[in-house]
This record gives sequence, C-alpha cells and structure tokens, in this order.
Amino acid sequence: MMDQRTVVKVRIMGDDYALRTEASPEHTKAVAEHVDKTIRAILHGSGTMETQKAAILAALQITDDLFRERAAMDDLTSDIKQLAAEIRPLLPPAKRGEDLGAA
Repeated sequence: MMDQRTVVKVRIMGDDYALRTEASPEHTKAVAEHVDKTIRAILHGSGTMETQKAAILAALQITDDLFRERAAMDDLTSDIKQLAAEIRPLLPPAKRGEDLGAA
C-alpha cells in the first residue's frame, strides 16, 4: 500500500513547520491557522505570558472545544435514534427496516 502522506509547510507563531500528513494541504493549513490564532488570542489577552504556556492553554482550549462538540454530536445522535424509534411504528412494515422473515 502506498503512503499518501505529503509535506505541508505552515507557520505558527512565526516559526515554520513542515508537517507530514495524509490530510489535504488546505485542511492542514486551516488547522495550523486556527492554532496560531488561538495562541495569539491567549497572548493578546494575557499581557505577559510565555509562548509555551500560551500554546499549552491553546491546546487545552482547542481540546475542550473538541470534547464539547463530541458530546453535542453524541446528544444529537441519541436524539435522532430516539426519534427514529418513535417514528418506526408509524411506517408501513416494508419501510421499517425490520426483518420480515423472522416473524
């Protein structure tokens, strides 16, 4: 199987990075830009803070956002499953997705 990774050059906080990734260059650059903006926002709001500490706070903030989005997605999935369970009995038997031969 061929390795589909490419090298994408990005800049975060004035430092250049060559990232080896399977994601598209556009996606990788957007991710790096988001990280850069998050670190800069933390630095801007803190007055004087070391860049390394700002990067850690940015990582925490981004990870918190990810966990909240995952929880929201899980809630939405649960709501959809519940709605499907409520609607299924109202559908004709052929549309219910049930195994008709098991009865």
